[in-house]
Parts: sequence; C-alpha cells; structure tokens
Amino acid sequence: MELTGRVVVLTGAAHGIGAAMARRFAAEGAAGVVVSDVDTAGASRVAAEITAGGGRAAAAAADATSKKDLKALVATARTEFGPVDLFCANAGAAFGTGVHAADEQWAKSWELNVMQHVHAAQVVLPSMLARGEGYLLLTASAAGLLGTPGDAPYSVTKHAAVGLAEWLAITYRPRGVRVSALCPLGVRTALLEPGIAAGHPAALAIAAAAPLLEPEDVAEAVVHGLGKEEFLILPHESVRETFARKARAVDAWIDEMAVGG
Repeated sequence: MELTGRVVVLTGAAHGIGAAMARRFAAEGAAGVVVSDVDTAGASRVAAEITAGGGRAAAAAADATSKKDLKALVATARTEFGPVDLFCANAGAAFGTGVHAADEQWAKSWELNVMQHVHAAQVVLPSMLARGEGYLLLTASAAGLLGTPGDAPYSVTKHAAVGLAEWLAITYRPRGVRVSALCPLGVRTALLEPGIAAGHPAALAIAAAAPLLEPEDVAEAVVHGLGKEEFLILPHESVRETFARKARAVDAWIDEMAVGG
C-alpha cells in the first residue's frame, strides 16, 4: 500500500512507535491521520505537530480495549477525511511478570495485546470488504515470534497477536484486505526503557538481543513493509534468521533461551 491519499487510524499514538508512525504517514502524503490514545493531551500534541507541518490530522481520545471507542474512531475518520484505508492497532502493555502474574495483569494483557486487534478488525472490516480494499497493521512484537524470558503475559499475548494477524491475512487477502504484523525487538520507548533502567531480566534480554532502534526507525520499516505488503514487518532484520533458526531446531532454541534466562 502506498500511503499517499490514504486515511489512517492509529491507536496508542501519543508516544513512541505510534507517534512516529503517525508523523511519518502524514509526511508520506496521507489524506488524513486520526491520532488516538488514552493520553488525550499527547494525541492532541502529535496531531497539532502534523497539522503545523502541513499535514492533515485529528486527535481522538480512545481506550484501545473498548470496541465502542474503536467504532467511534472509524466514524471520526469517515467524518473528517473519508473511509479508513489503514487501521493501525498499535497500543500495547507489558508488566514484566511470570506465569504467576496477577489475574488483572493477565486480563489487561489479553484485552490490549489481543482483543484490541480483534475489535479493530470487527469494526473496520465491513467497510473495507465492501470496497474490496483496505489494510490492517497489528503491532505485535518479536516476542510473538521468539518469546520473552521473564515476561509470560507479554510473550503469550504477542504470540496470539501474530496468530490472529496470520488468520486475518489468510481469510481476507483473497477479498482485497491486506494484513501485516509489526514485530520489532527493542525500541527506545516508555514501554522498554524503564525496565532496562531497573535491570529487569525481560527488558535486559530484549536489549541484548539486538541494537535498540528509535521509533522513527520502526516507522521507516513500516512504510517500507506496507509498500511491499509484507505480512511480517521486521525492523530488526536479524529477527528473520533467528525465527528461521528457531523453526529448524525448537528444542535447541528452548535450551538456548533457558540458559539465557
């Protein structure tokens, strides 16, 4: 998908990867960008930056776990700019906890890292299928391909997000709707950097796996991946070979990760 003239909606776009994608999509000539987040002030700031730079953007308060809020985002986009061409379900959460994480942490991980994507697909697919075109970008993680020692809810739900993206791609590609799963390793965002500073094992493992990228680097990879309509968008190219190596020898991979943990 070329982004020029496209209408884009993003969740979790007040900061980090979401904000970088919003700015980059506008720079690519998007017809309009809806910047949404629970942080209303942050979303408004990003939208204002885009508008000041000559782009078209609107800010919206939205809880990405709320199907009602996601429906409202699609309606806002239609009113402001037109039908949604690209929906980026980007919000996410990590707690750095193991299998004994609190029930509330498991529930929040499922709601944000998995059900957000389910609800996004439910609200935007009818219009896309009626037009015979559209694009869903699900922000997952390399953790959804390789796992994350030290963070069970994050690893499990990101695997589920990749699985959902694959199902959506298989089901709807023949009907004109493309789907990509964005799977970066470490990125300098508020989701990861506090864990690194605190010496958390999961955050340190991610940081050690490959050089940390800036959010803008991820946005660049996304534009490239969308242009090629790749299913897996991998800002860290090393993930591709590591994922293949895991598939070739799963038991050896588990032993390696266990030693690393």
